[in-house]
Amino acid sequence: MSLCAECFNNGDHTGHDFNMFRSQAGGACDCGDGNVMRESGFCCRHRLKTGENVPSVPRDLLLMSEMVLPRFIITIIQYLRDGYTEPGEDTRSHHLQKVLQQLDLHISFLEELTKMGGAMRTVLTKILTNQQTFKELSMGQEENVYAKRNYEKYLSALKSSGLVSVEEKGAGAGATDTPAGAGALSLLGNTCCLFCEDQDGLQGVGQRKRVKLSSTTKDPSIMDTLKHKCFLEELLFWTIKYEFPQKMVTFLLNMLPDQDYKITFTKTFVQHYAFIMKTLMKSHESDTMSNRIVHISVQLFSNEELARHVTEECQLLDIMVTVLLYMMESCLIKSELQDEENNRHVVVNCGEALLKNNTYWPLVSDFINILSHQSVAKRFLEDHSLLLLWMSFASFFQGMNLNKRELNEHVEFESQTYYAAFAAELEACAQPMWGLLTHCKVKETQEYTKTVVRYCLETLQMWFDAIGFVDEPALNQLTFHLPLHRYYAMFLSKGVKCQGLDLDSLLPDQEMLMKIMVHPLQIQASLSEIHSNMWVRNGLQIKGQAMTYVQSHFCNSMIDPDIYLLQVCASRLDPDYFISSVFERFKVVDLLTMASQHQNAVLDSEQERPMLEGALTFLVILCSLRVHLGMSDDEILRAEMVSQLCMNDRTHSSLLDLIPENPNPKSGVVPGSCSFEEMLSAVADFKAPVFEPGGSMQQGMYTPKAEVWEKEFDPIMVILRTVYRRDVQSAMDRYAAFLKQSGIHTGNPWPPYKERTPLHPCYRGLVRLLHCKTLHIVIFTLLYKIWMDHQNMSEHVLCMVLYLIELGLDNPVQDDKPCIEEHCHDSWFPGTSLLSNLHHVINFVRVRVPETAPERERERETPASTSSESSTFGQNLREAQVFSLVAERRRKFQEIINRSNHEASQAVRPKSSSSRWLPPGSPPQLVTEILEIRESMLSLLVKLHQKLSAKQDSLSLSWLAEVDPAHHAHGDGLTAIERILAKAATRSRHSKRCLQEICGKVCPSIPLKKNSPGDKKSMDKEERRQRARERQQKLLAEFASRQKSFMETAMDVESTETDAVMDMGSAEPLDSEVLYDCVICGQSGPSTEDRPTGLVVLLQASSVLGHRCRSDTPKRLPTTDEEHIYPEDTCGATHDVRLSLMQRYFKDSSCLQSVSVGWDGGVYVQTCGHTLHIDCHKSYMESLRNDQVLQGFSVDKGEFTCPLCRQFANSVLPCRPGRGMETGAWHTPSNKSMSTLVKEVEDLQEQLGIFPVESNLSKEMESVIKDIKSTTQKKYMDYGKNPGSPDNDFLFMYSVASQHIICGWCFASGNNAHLVSYQLFHVLAMHMRLYSIDSAYNPWTRLTQKIQQSEMLLYCDDERPEVPMLFRDVPSLLIIFILTMPQPLRKEHFTCVVKVLYSLQYTQALAALSIRFSREERLAWSNTGAAKKNTPNSDKSWESLLGHMISELTKAKDVYDTNSEETLLSSSVWSPQSIEFSLQQFCLPFLRLSCLLQHHLYGDGLPGCLVEEEFSLLAGCLGLSGSVQSSGASSSAACLEWNLNAIDLISQWCSEVIALSDTPTQQSVSLLGQDLQWAAPRLLHLPDNYNTIFQYYHRKSCTSCGKTPKDPALCLVCGAFVCLKGHCCKQQGVCECVLHSQHCGAATGIFLLINASVIIIIRGHRFCLWGSVYLDAHGEEDRDLRRGKPLYLCEERYRVLEQQWVSHTFDHINKRWGPHYNGL
Repeated sequence: MSLCAECFNNGDHTGHDFNMFRSQAGGACDCGDGNVMRESGFCCRHRLKTGENVPSVPRDLLLMSEMVLPRFIITIIQYLRDGYTEPGEDTRSHHLQKVLQQLDLHISFLEELTKMGGAMRTVLTKILTNQQTFKELSMGQEENVYAKRNYEKYLSALKSSGLVSVEEKGAGAGATDTPAGAGALSLLGNTCCLFCEDQDGLQGVGQRKRVKLSSTTKDPSIMDTLKHKCFLEELLFWTIKYEFPQKMVTFLLNMLPDQDYKITFTKTFVQHYAFIMKTLMKSHESDTMSNRIVHISVQLFSNEELARHVTEECQLLDIMVTVLLYMMESCLIKSELQDEENNRHVVVNCGEALLKNNTYWPLVSDFINILSHQSVAKRFLEDHSLLLLWMSFASFFQGMNLNKRELNEHVEFESQTYYAAFAAELEACAQPMWGLLTHCKVKETQEYTKTVVRYCLETLQMWFDAIGFVDEPALNQLTFHLPLHRYYAMFLSKGVKCQGLDLDSLLPDQEMLMKIMVHPLQIQASLSEIHSNMWVRNGLQIKGQAMTYVQSHFCNSMIDPDIYLLQVCASRLDPDYFISSVFERFKVVDLLTMASQHQNAVLDSEQERPMLEGALTFLVILCSLRVHLGMSDDEILRAEMVSQLCMNDRTHSSLLDLIPENPNPKSGVVPGSCSFEEMLSAVADFKAPVFEPGGSMQQGMYTPKAEVWEKEFDPIMVILRTVYRRDVQSAMDRYAAFLKQSGIHTGNPWPPYKERTPLHPCYRGLVRLLHCKTLHIVIFTLLYKIWMDHQNMSEHVLCMVLYLIELGLDNPVQDDKPCIEEHCHDSWFPGTSLLSNLHHVINFVRVRVPETAPERERERETPASTSSESSTFGQNLREAQVFSLVAERRRKFQEIINRSNHEASQAVRPKSSSSRWLPPGSPPQLVTEILEIRESMLSLLVKLHQKLSAKQDSLSLSWLAEVDPAHHAHGDGLTAIERILAKAATRSRHSKRCLQEICGKVCPSIPLKKNSPGDKKSMDKEERRQRARERQQKLLAEFASRQKSFMETAMDVESTETDAVMDMGSAEPLDSEVLYDCVICGQSGPSTEDRPTGLVVLLQASSVLGHRCRSDTPKRLPTTDEEHIYPEDTCGATHDVRLSLMQRYFKDSSCLQSVSVGWDGGVYVQTCGHTLHIDCHKSYMESLRNDQVLQGFSVDKGEFTCPLCRQFANSVLPCRPGRGMETGAWHTPSNKSMSTLVKEVEDLQEQLGIFPVESNLSKEMESVIKDIKSTTQKKYMDYGKNPGSPDNDFLFMYSVASQHIICGWCFASGNNAHLVSYQLFHVLAMHMRLYSIDSAYNPWTRLTQKIQQSEMLLYCDDERPEVPMLFRDVPSLLIIFILTMPQPLRKEHFTCVVKVLYSLQYTQALAALSIRFSREERLAWSNTGAAKKNTPNSDKSWESLLGHMISELTKAKDVYDTNSEETLLSSSVWSPQSIEFSLQQFCLPFLRLSCLLQHHLYGDGLPGCLVEEEFSLLAGCLGLSGSVQSSGASSSAACLEWNLNAIDLISQWCSEVIALSDTPTQQSVSLLGQDLQWAAPRLLHLPDNYNTIFQYYHRKSCTSCGKTPKDPALCLVCGAFVCLKGHCCKQQGVCECVLHSQHCGAATGIFLLINASVIIIIRGHRFCLWGSVYLDAHGEEDRDLRRGKPLYLCEERYRVLEQQWVSHTFDHINKRWGPHYNGL
């Protein structure tokens, strides 16, 4: 079904689960078509049936188009005829492309016409299907030579359009008189005969067979050359010839809404079907072509009415099956299965391109599609000749991709053809089978099932004959592909389960069942062989096959039917025969002997254990699996779900993928259906997506509920469904963890035993497997061997043996008649019931052992047994032995073959004594010994219990009295044995009695037994284990104590260092220098001039601060044309405007000091806190350079990872020699007056910068500055008018400092910030002191001295004036002052600078505030101020200062007159409280910066506080608060400390503004009214539903090139729409995303990829995939939108992304980086 976006969005999808796949090829919307979808699913427009009363179009309107279009279409056709060249020419594809390019506009025009609506489509349909017009125009007039030649070209192209070429036809003419039905029936036989005729040339075989096939179809016209009657037919013909050009496909599909067209086009498509496939097989671009074919066919064949119509009229089914057969015959080879020489069977060659490239896929897909319609599937099932053809088709895959076990050399070339084989069986055989099974669900369809089963058996019999199979499979051969067996199995299962058929009526005779069983059993045994490394010389691909066979997409169609078929065979064949066959196939017969030593002719000793485990596990699966034996669909779904969840927690999508899909859409087991969701919520809990500490993001997961672990965990189902063996272990570990957590069991648990659902009555015979003597002999032998500690026994073997015993106890045989063979001498056990055989004691067993066996030794020492029992030595000899397994099986097989079928009744046959039979070729040194056993299965179980518990009296009589099997659900081996004994005791009084006897025997013979070699060995083993455990505990304790002492010393060292660095309050000076540890050489020492130590740092350019806005709410991402983002209000943009405005009117160098830059491309410095010697670092970098391992960073660019913590870094910041942060005298507060301090500061500033002595340290400092400069782009360093001038460098230095400090304030960037800052300021200060900026002029004097008017003019005689103080950026001045003064700076001087600058900042605040007043308010406050002017402390009262400021600025030309409109708008009245608040807010950024600077320089603590208290706390911290402290809130004016008269100083600063007579007033006002308040930076606000973004942006045109990008992307910082990897927008070899990341984020970019829903991060020259912030309803990403699920914004993830951007931690948290080479 296909829907347009509009209809989809207008539909009601509540409660629906859907996958949306977005087509790029156009097509018709099916909304409103009742044949395709239910009416309830129509969109609101189609539900109203709006199209019913549409008026018809006037005839005159259409006349022109009816006249012109036929000629237009014949022009296109003539172009196509002319341009076509036959395959074989080298430049053909290029030539065809050229022809299509010329026609591009023509076809686009037709496409536009189809969009004009129904009327135009009707006209087009009429023209395209009009036969008369076609006749007239197609051939051209007689006199037109061009048209004639053109038509001849067309005819020659038509010649090759038949399925069978003309030559082949001639060759097959003799065979065409065979009637169709007979041909089909004899098809398989015929292939065999043909094969015999010509064994030399395989090619010949293929051809002859093909000729034969041409006579088997009903309608020879399928094979014939095409004949065209209208334009549509010829257009489709050329579309096929040109291999489905996209535009033609879109045009043909866009016409589909017209019903007449749809029917004609579908018939035309079917008519050309064989030709399409023939073209596809020859195509070089088969993938693209396949997709386009299916794009068309899925729209045609999804409509049941249409599919039925063409099936009846055009024989669609016959065409499809014939074409499939034709396709496959092109790659047939002789099968080598079984009898290589005389094999007459043919199979497909999986190495052929046809199979390797899945070229058959479109045809099979169409076939499956039409079989989903009931009416079509019924026709298929009723047509016997078609069914037969289909069976012969399936037989081509039977036994394909044969593996032969390599026994000597390792295979040289590992063929990967198995992918093709598995895909072919699944798609070409299994999927159509599931489609047919969908329609065989009710009793009325019984006949269909019977027919299919009958044909399956016939074809299987033919196959057995063709491969020459008798009774034994060929050695060392393996094929996983048995589609005929699986068809038979699945139809059997469906017949019994849904149609109420009797199983026996569908089964063949015993001999055929024995044959059918052989190959599926061979696969099961081979799986064990592969896992036992017996096929290791065949390479990895054989393991790949074993995994694929059980993998979730295949298991439903492969291993499940195989196991079911074996279950059916086991339920109907003799159980002894079946069990012996199993052990013989698994090659472990020789191992099943009581002797401690044996010889195995076929297995190495290390392979015996896994093979034995495999055989027992297979038997357990066979007896306990109920998938096809009585479980309902819901139970199956639940079991599958539980087994997958037990292995691992799963995401919703992986669970959907892992549960074997039953492709029957109406079964309710389809993943995604309601029952799936209900079942999932019943068995699992949802774990929401979380973040792990490392930053990696988890998806939403489902985990099993506690009661599922307790009651439903089924290890057998887990073993069946695991692709990797480690998953079984994972499930057991999780199970053990649950038991431990819930306190049920603390040890190492065994797989729990699970009760099974009852068997369907038809399969009751399966239980006989558990109650046959052969199995009991095996169980007894294995229990004995485990007890005696024979080699190759394992815990898993015991576990499976116990599982089989328990299954036998839980499933007693219903018709257990007393056994007649009670006194038969060669029988071990009296009957077949497991319950009665459990307590049967076996006295003697005769075994054949090698000469060297310990049994022989014992025989020599002790005389022959002189037992007082009635049995004589001769009778002992006649006790049976397990060696008879093989003989027993062969004999029974022979018997069944020899007997006629009606004698197959279960009469008792005397057993011939098989004990004398020996395996042929057995080594001669085997001799017969008699072992005295005197044990029963019960006694062995009790002894094993003692052995496992390592206690002599582990089972007391009192235990038996209070026994209850229900208490033993979970636990280890002891629990399992106890559970079995309890069940035996409760179900049989005899067993209980025997148990009491066994437990009651506390006689000396048991302690004596302890000395037997086996027990002694086990005791030694136990003792050794105990000692090992003790040793381990001791070691761990030692490690723990060492670790503790290390941590204590480490903490001591750390604390002293931090004291040195941090504890600045201590009055006594610390003389010791700071010691640094080098993380490379491990030495500890101070940083010196000659051997400096450096801090590992990451320098990164940053523009995060520049993206701050005034508002706290983030900007919204536009999703309509009306919405826009305006970047003008960001911090970066505002400062740019301010700087350029100043540069227009003021002196350049003064401007650069007066603004804060670095927002757009400042450098942010981070460290992990580790230090290293700089020379060590250089050698470390050298070693990285020589390291060949592929690294995620560029060593040439100086990048490396910290040698200790592996954090990413790219530079080393030299540590300043000396005592860390200056202490002692530098901190003691002095009582000097303010004026003295001001004078001292001035003197300090006038000291010239001293060039540092040339040393290693100074060199390193220079190189760091170089690194800092190279980190950012050149344009961010050239703000002045003279690029490259020292002014620019100076500005850049202090911008780095301010960027660093403010970032530190905004994002509290980790614990090591003060380490970086201290060293960074030292380096920057050293460099900034080398620059003297206008040394004649120092802003300090204008801040602290009254300057005469004449001096003011002196400064102004330049061409441009200095920037007035009121326009300057105060935080920048602070940094300039601090960095240009000699380091280290006394704290009293620092505080002095802060106080002076605070006065300026406060004055600026008053000026900015006064501008915002209305005229009346200004007048009022001016008067209030004047009144307070003469009061004491008036210089600390904002009223008086504000009044003075207003009166001064009123003198300036129009300062207060420009913004009357603005003030009128703000109607709020200013109260003293609001004025105080506004002044505090204005000064806060300066106070924050000063406080941070003080913290970095002197280690003072940073205050943490509430927002309301922030001002007073910061002021106090900086020593500004003075003595005036009003109760509660601090007054901002009280913090002022004036060096001169406040009124005079303010007048002086105001006069600078008044003097600017030539500056336009508007500008000066905007410079005065600067606002320093910025909110924290935020990413854009995204819509909740991803579809909103996708619909708007995926077709949006790029703003640079105007095209629709192939991979559109969005910048989440500024909203820019860019082309990812687009060559159209490349500039100087750099793609648009990389360019944008440089402009917008100073080389950091965060982009959302529209077509993939993921976010990529670009950082410098590297990039990484970050993940997605959009998740589906189950908390999962949908990368590349593959699953097509609705996606919703995950707020938490988006917050994490924003946090990483703001804190500059992308490099540290995301680990998978790669170079982008400017290609993004």
